[in-house]
Amino acid sequence: MLKQVSLSLVFTVLMAIIVACGGKQVEEIPDPETTEVAIISEPPTAAPARVVVTIEITKTELPPTATAESLEVTVEPEATITPTGTPTATPTATTVPEEWLTPAAHAPDLEQPPYVESECSDRFPCNEDVEAWEARIRVPEGFEVSYFAYLPDPDHADRAQQLTSITFGPDGMLYAATTRGNIYMIDEAGGVTLFVEGLIVPTGLAFQPGTNRLFVSSRVLDRNIDGEAKVSVIEGGEISTLFDGLPCCYVAMHGPHGIAFGPDGYGYVGVGGRADHGEVLDGSNQPDEMHPLEATILRFSPDGSEVEPYAYGFRNPYDISWDANGRLFATDNGRDGEVPDELHLVEPGGQHGYPYFDCPACFGIPEDVELVETWHEFAPHAVSAGITTYLDNHFPGYYNSLFLTLWTAMDFAERVMRFLPDGSNSTFATGFAAPIDVTAGPDGALYVADYATGIIFKIDYTG
Repeated sequence: MLKQVSLSLVFTVLMAIIVACGGKQVEEIPDPETTEVAIISEPPTAAPARVVVTIEITKTELPPTATAESLEVTVEPEATITPTGTPTATPTATTVPEEWLTPAAHAPDLEQPPYVESECSDRFPCNEDVEAWEARIRVPEGFEVSYFAYLPDPDHADRAQQLTSITFGPDGMLYAATTRGNIYMIDEAGGVTLFVEGLIVPTGLAFQPGTNRLFVSSRVLDRNIDGEAKVSVIEGGEISTLFDGLPCCYVAMHGPHGIAFGPDGYGYVGVGGRADHGEVLDGSNQPDEMHPLEATILRFSPDGSEVEPYAYGFRNPYDISWDANGRLFATDNGRDGEVPDELHLVEPGGQHGYPYFDCPACFGIPEDVELVETWHEFAPHAVSAGITTYLDNHFPGYYNSLFLTLWTAMDFAERVMRFLPDGSNSTFATGFAAPIDVTAGPDGALYVADYATGIIFKIDYTG
């Protein structure tokens, strides 16, 4: 329930998105990063000072392992992050065969298939046209695509649910979140069962390793100004708030999203900025005071007793992933205008950009702020979204590859990218409508969730 807020910002929608599937319609997709704002330039502002903030936690919703009624968070914009505490689960080191460590060469780049009119759309097959979708998606030689599962809207037979995030659980089931606030379990045959409901736009899912505890990021107050979000834990079918008070939800898109557990056993979650470039959202283009937890990657203990910024400067980090070398990567959406979207190699304590942008409408980069160099840039409005690290050898030579989705409905996106640890990359799969997340299954296959169509695709290796 997004509260409409009167702004003097002028938003221009830059693209016409997908229409399709009459009877099974591909819904219109709002592009989160294609708005332009009419604003006035202001001089640079100083770097934020050290801030201490107290986050109130609802005591009755805490899981049994948590004891704090509140927690104090210290924010140091240029601090070196050192773990302070003991996680409730300790990860086990994994040794892989030497042959896994030799990466397979990138396959030749795949060409985006042409748009083809159907009875449902001028560009795409109908949502439930299994044969047409399997024929449309392009993958490298030796791989094949199958139509794994479909989530229709239970209230509208002609629509699909909008997927936001997928992850596998310790039970081997695939868990999928939707904008309706539901999380579903999907079995190996693609059968869909409701797991929990009642959340507000859940966008991050991750199981704590070695447990059946599912961590979820979602919203509390879904509004453009003064929104609020939280991280919850689902265990035994019950949802408990782990911590709340997180900033949310600029243009209905920014907020806490992807969650991943690190090699230290702690959880990490990306939290977006409250504006485009740090401005007050009243049309004046004055610099706002930074919320101590906005535009960060947060590190938290699994019991919720510790929450601290791990790194800074992320405008809208939709997803995060740890690779086999203990490096954390974050996708990020660039500011409004014709500027690149990004993939960051996260530097602990580093400042990765927001709100220190160099543009006519921005507030500049203070002399005492050193920015971490962006690891990779994508085309403007490509919208880098879901990311996962492939830690299997079912795809021979793909161990420790990063797979990343480009979400927007433009022909230079609508794809899954593969990155090697050295930063080299290629298109791994293309032809989707709006792929928003990707994950690897216990079978070694890759699963891709499409926001627009409600379809989950499976990509497998056939040799």
